Amino acid sequence: MSLLLFFLQTDRMKKLIFLCTFLVLLFFKGVAQNNFIDSLKHQLDISPADTNKVKSLINLAWTYTFINPDSAISFAKEARDLARELNYSKGEGVALNALGEASHTAGDFPQALEVLFNALRIGRATKDQEIESNSLDFIGIAYVDLGEYRQGLNYLYQAKEMNEKFSLSSNKQMESFRFSNIGYAYEKLGNPDSALFFQQQAQILSKNISIGPLTALILTRLGVIQADLGNHTQALNHYRDAIYIGDILNVGIAQYRLAELFYTLHQPDSSLHYARLAFINNQRAMEKQWMLETSNLLVKLYKAKSNIDSSYHYQEVSIVLNDSLFGPRKFHSLQLLAIREQQRQQEILQEQQRYKNKIKTYLMLAALVVFLLLAFIFWRNNRNKQRANTLLQQQKQKLEGTLQELKSTQRQLIQSEKMASLGELAAGIAHEIQNPLNFVNNFSEVNKELIEEVKSEKLKDKSERDESLEGKLLNDIAQNLDKIRHHGRRADAIVKGMLQHSRSGGGQRESVDINALCDEYLRLAYHGSRAKDKSFNAEIKTDFESSIGNINTVPQDVGRVVLNLINNAFYAVSERMKLHAASFKPQVLVSTKRVDNKILISVKDNGNGIPQNIIDKIFQPFFTTKPTGHGTGLGLSLAYDIVKAHGGEIRVETNEGQGSEFIVQLPISS
Repeated sequence: MSLLLFFLQTDRMKKLIFLCTFLVLLFFKGVAQNNFIDSLKHQLDISPADTNKVKSLINLAWTYTFINPDSAISFAKEARDLARELNYSKGEGVALNALGEASHTAGDFPQALEVLFNALRIGRATKDQEIESNSLDFIGIAYVDLGEYRQGLNYLYQAKEMNEKFSLSSNKQMESFRFSNIGYAYEKLGNPDSALFFQQQAQILSKNISIGPLTALILTRLGVIQADLGNHTQALNHYRDAIYIGDILNVGIAQYRLAELFYTLHQPDSSLHYARLAFINNQRAMEKQWMLETSNLLVKLYKAKSNIDSSYHYQEVSIVLNDSLFGPRKFHSLQLLAIREQQRQQEILQEQQRYKNKIKTYLMLAALVVFLLLAFIFWRNNRNKQRANTLLQQQKQKLEGTLQELKSTQRQLIQSEKMASLGELAAGIAHEIQNPLNFVNNFSEVNKELIEEVKSEKLKDKSERDESLEGKLLNDIAQNLDKIRHHGRRADAIVKGMLQHSRSGGGQRESVDINALCDEYLRLAYHGSRAKDKSFNAEIKTDFESSIGNINTVPQDVGRVVLNLINNAFYAVSERMKLHAASFKPQVLVSTKRVDNKILISVKDNGNGIPQNIIDKIFQPFFTTKPTGHGTGLGLSLAYDIVKAHGGEIRVETNEGQGSEFIVQLPISS
């Protein structure tokens, strides 16, 4: 696929040259490869350190992308660094696109996306529409291969709209490839109609293009759609046509799809035959993602034939490939990349807003000067009166303030602790509410497209209208509206929970699912801790007894108790981790249990524990073991009062150096 992308970015003469070179490489294998690459290296040696050398390095990087991605990455980095030295922005942007695609081919999605986003920023900053369009395409393709289909569609559609707006679609191969990737994303999203439409458009655009990798790719994807629709004969013909083309980049993928089809049709021998061929050819083409898919299929086939050794072998291959492509470190890197990109976008918007506000600021300054002059005049006139009134008022306020402070101190401290806990929840709530809002936005965009399709269908003559298609589109719109309503209610529930948590009143008793409440506050507390300390991590376990059901209680009060205990547990394991970072594995367990007519809520950690000489003081107001500025000393005291007000009990079991367990006991009926 990487070599195909290289073809799509070159003009006709370069395409012909590199296609011929590629065929020679395949025929003469290593000898021809070394001769061709040596010739390119020779060009670099005799070229001056100017833009021509940057272009030669980029061409060499694209050539290596399919043969050896690691070398391609090295040459692309060299081109990028040289372009920066020469202050050659266009060369840097093109080099970053080459580096991103080489990293994509090597299976390093975090690095690929990071450099592609940098290329996108260069394209936009220099107003180079070609670089920007290519970056959008490559980012979209990377997200589609990563499994983030809606994210990929977003960038692919941006590239499509940009090409249409600025008439950049002279390269029919790139346009056809973009349409094929859009169709592939729709197929993965379970929308076969849209998938088939875009694949057929891609096929139409590729008719005037010589048969090659792009044709094989489109045929394979058309076969997948026909297989999903149950048209097995058509799917079989598409796969065989793709294999017949003989493109090394896609033959393994087509063979895997053929093996997958035979497996669906309960023909294990044929499936095994093509699966073996697919694994070999995908390995030759260095397609790690398809090697992973093929190895998973081989595991199932060999297991069905009771061939344990082969099944175990491909199981190990699958594990290694999965970790290489989608391991925890790469997943974490992708998360950080998404956060950084979002922050960059916000900074751009903020900078634009600051620029717009400059003019407003100047006008406001003039108004402020006038206001200050008037204020000074009024202040001077009223100063004498205020002095006399102030003396009387101060004496009265002192008397009233003393009494008022005594009455309000307790309420203020309690509310302060509640707001502090609300602050603990802020980061977790922000993370939680983002998910349903993303769903609402995405489904709204899809509905907009579906409505446009319905409108276009309505405008047709009655003889040409497809009423069944209109019905399907309207049904899809209704389903999307249900999903929007569902996620909207989810966001509403999160906001209501936050508001309920911040109430200063006593609250009303209501029927509450204790398991759901504990799970909700556990997740919010964890995200809050992560927001304060990016390095914090802990293994979270839950053990909720399903037979508990609902109890009649004040949810915001019980939520404060649970939140306080969980935050204390996270703090305890975090402190121990600072002392034993290498060998310590932080763990927090939250469980519920029903005993007779009572419910037990347990929060257990493996932190440092509580010394025996202070265990009797932990529920006293203002007592805390945390450093100054890290705690008010009211958390456990308020928790104790809330539990007692509910007719329950709270106790602690601890072993110094091993951890602590706080157990809350609440009656089911009050």
